[in-house]
Amino acid sequence: MDFESWWLIFLPLLFGLGWIAARFDIKQMLSETRNLPDSYFRGLNFLLNEQPDRAIDAFVEVAKLDPETTELHFALGSLFRRRGEMERAIRVHLSLLSRADLPVAQREHAQHELAQDYLKAGMLDRAEETFALLKDTSFALPALRALIRIYESEHDWPRAIEAVDSLRKLIDEPVPQLVHYYCELAQSAMSAKTPDIERAKQALSVAKRAANAQQGVQAGASHVRVAMLSAMIAASQQDFDAQRKQLLSVLTEAPEFVGLVANDLLNNFIQAGQSEEGLEILLGHYEQHPSLDLFNVVFRAARTQRGTAFAWSFARSALQSHPSLLGLDRLLEVELAQAAEGQAQVERPLSADDMGLLRRLIQKHTQRLDRYSCRACGFQARRFYWQCPGCNAWETYKPRRLEELE
Repeated sequence: MDFESWWLIFLPLLFGLGWIAARFDIKQMLSETRNLPDSYFRGLNFLLNEQPDRAIDAFVEVAKLDPETTELHFALGSLFRRRGEMERAIRVHLSLLSRADLPVAQREHAQHELAQDYLKAGMLDRAEETFALLKDTSFALPALRALIRIYESEHDWPRAIEAVDSLRKLIDEPVPQLVHYYCELAQSAMSAKTPDIERAKQALSVAKRAANAQQGVQAGASHVRVAMLSAMIAASQQDFDAQRKQLLSVLTEAPEFVGLVANDLLNNFIQAGQSEEGLEILLGHYEQHPSLDLFNVVFRAARTQRGTAFAWSFARSALQSHPSLLGLDRLLEVELAQAAEGQAQVERPLSADDMGLLRRLIQKHTQRLDRYSCRACGFQARRFYWQCPGCNAWETYKPRRLEELE
């Protein structure tokens, strides 16, 4: 290839242009660095030396000196919120919103941050108002989810349902707690001074359709609550056949939840003069799906209907297959209650004094086990909840006591 003499001019020219560009970038960087307040570098130094409190104070000073540092404002606001300094977080975000020259995107961002500040501070009315302003913005999805949480905490079920409907218009996302919103409406209608049966039935009808649209474990739990409320309505109308049908459906649709309905189901059979049939159904179900709650109901019923010998035979077999201090505690509780009622003539495996001593010893170990536990946050409760009182999550309680989960 022939050597072109003009390359001798072109190569030095390229080198020179690169040198000039590099010098320009360095000068610009140095100029920008000189323009940064000393507080900025002090803040960085404090962070490197693991002094976050002093670093925050330094960055606050930077934000005061240069109000154009919006990203620094956002960072400070989020940091204050995480540290629980809600007043300072709110002031930072309000100062951003007070700027008339703030771009739309950053204004929406500031409103979202401010709404989160209000929510964490427990100022639900202001949080609700601020999140509502974001419904038609790029923050519509997180705002609607936050509004749903607020309406849940306020037990404002109609507005929670409305917010879920708005959420579904934006994204195809399952909302399993929607079933419980309608169940809460039904329960409120039933617990009013003058029960509104028709309104309760309408709410349960929608709840049932929502439950049928679900799949898996969530569908089973939702079905149980709908069935329990439907049975309660049927019983209030003296329709005991409908009540039985609803309660029996739990045995097939969600067998692990039967302990929650076993007592009502047994009472339904007793009222119809079919106590033996009811006991047989529960005995058969216990063999397939044993649980402490069901054990308690079956043992009491067996003790009443078939006597001490049969009840203890069932208890021995159940405790051998599934050893449980809680189960033994329940058994002793029934026997002590019978002894207190003056039925001393009935033959018992142990004397009343021995059983009382044994139960006191057992109770010391069973008190902490006789609880339901939330799978999300670990909150423990003696009664079963559909919504955890600790973290407000839905369907996080299994229908089993702590001892059964260990």
